[in-house]
Amino acid sequence: MAESSEDTGLAQFGYKQELKRTLGIFHTFAAGISYISILTGTFQLFYLGMGQGGPAYWWSWPMVFVGQLMVALCFAELAGRYPVAGSIYNWAKRLSNPHVAWLAGWMMLTASVVSIAAVALAYQQTLPQISSVFQLVGTGSNATDSATNAVVLGALLILFTTVVNAFGVKLMARINSAGVFIELIAAVLLIIVLAANITRGPEVVTETHGTGAGNSLGYLGAFLTASLASAYVMYGFDTAASLGEESLNPRRNAPKAILRALVASFFLGGLILLFALMAVKDINAEELTTIGLQYVILDVLGPTVGKIFLWTVIIAITVCVLAVQTACIRMAFAMARDNNLPASRTLARVSPRFGTPVAPAVISGALAVGILAVNIGQPQIFAVITSIAIIMIYVAYLLVTVPMLIARLRGRWTAPETGFTLGRWGVPVNVLAVLWGLGMTVNLMWPRQEIYNPTEPYHWYLRWGAFLFVGGVALVGFAYYWLVLRHKTGVRAENACEPTEGS
Repeated sequence: MAESSEDTGLAQFGYKQELKRTLGIFHTFAAGISYISILTGTFQLFYLGMGQGGPAYWWSWPMVFVGQLMVALCFAELAGRYPVAGSIYNWAKRLSNPHVAWLAGWMMLTASVVSIAAVALAYQQTLPQISSVFQLVGTGSNATDSATNAVVLGALLILFTTVVNAFGVKLMARINSAGVFIELIAAVLLIIVLAANITRGPEVVTETHGTGAGNSLGYLGAFLTASLASAYVMYGFDTAASLGEESLNPRRNAPKAILRALVASFFLGGLILLFALMAVKDINAEELTTIGLQYVILDVLGPTVGKIFLWTVIIAITVCVLAVQTACIRMAFAMARDNNLPASRTLARVSPRFGTPVAPAVISGALAVGILAVNIGQPQIFAVITSIAIIMIYVAYLLVTVPMLIARLRGRWTAPETGFTLGRWGVPVNVLAVLWGLGMTVNLMWPRQEIYNPTEPYHWYLRWGAFLFVGGVALVGFAYYWLVLRHKTGVRAENACEPTEGS
């Protein structure tokens, strides 16, 4: 009876049930939290926050959490009402029109492919710290060697996640859930051991290390730049909803999974950052702004225990890439069954053997490796690729929260009869979600040299890379949609639900 009810939910969009419902509440929670991946994000970007804002950058963590919580609350309400694959795309379609929905899906799909590459680069910041054996290219003594080695390690990781995703949702869910369980245990243990080794008080988070000097906005300008280290982490919680067609009782479980993933990430990540700042032996060590948390772990815990924790970071990075690619595959499948992508017939086909869309898995993996390949030898690869991916995700989120707010203000939004609802708090929460999204998008795109072109050679197109790339993706993509795809859009017959008697 429950399965029939969820199938009826899909019928609202005109789709038949093709993906297998096998995922429980922990699986959906694990998908959301592995996409956020506190160990991946904090270990990959701590150096950026410290270098740009000093220890006081820690305050950007609760700031970003509050802003993203407003977005997550809106998404939780949508997840309870529309538990469907390609959540961002299908939500925008319900809230607005096919053009806005396509643009939201296109931005999210492109961002997901770029994110696969961006997250895979995190291997480079941890594996060589464990052993020099993982420095496959050169010695790692210069930025070019490190960037090229990052591409090699990242490509190997993407190959693994592509194979796992192609072989079915059950295998993906088992690996992802096991990885998340290890990551959560490791995060709690890391908090405990760092707390046991503190050398200074929490007032450390008031120190700026003079990072505001020379900035036209003083420390505010430095803090806004440093806040990107937190903004780059707390997103992707909507993945729990994108698995709605493969989840058991998604109307009830998806909203909980979204909110629990974000809240758990905030508390665990915030405590790791705080105790790391309190425990590191030398708060002025240059390695804090170059190596990051990896240096803190080895400095505080020693090489043996420290490397054990770094291996758990590698596990977290692995399941993070797995979750990002899983979300990417569901978005491609969702858009293709509406005939809204090239080669839609192939992309919308669910393998009868594996029960998953195999073509999107292979294509997304190949594209992500291609993005890495064209950046071989580019020291700027880390910040530029990461920034561009996150900007497009924030834009895609706005293409949901803005139409949702318009629907509320025009009286066209009706809360779900059962499940999660914001009730009378809907409008103020939605307003805050939109304002937050707009503000952070501007902050992310601002052409800062220290983000987009921090090392020589200095190129104007790198500094303006966010505007050029994001704008180009939006304009070229939408032009293709307007001239070609919009004339074909509509649920493909192979994916359409059968009409009920009397309809």
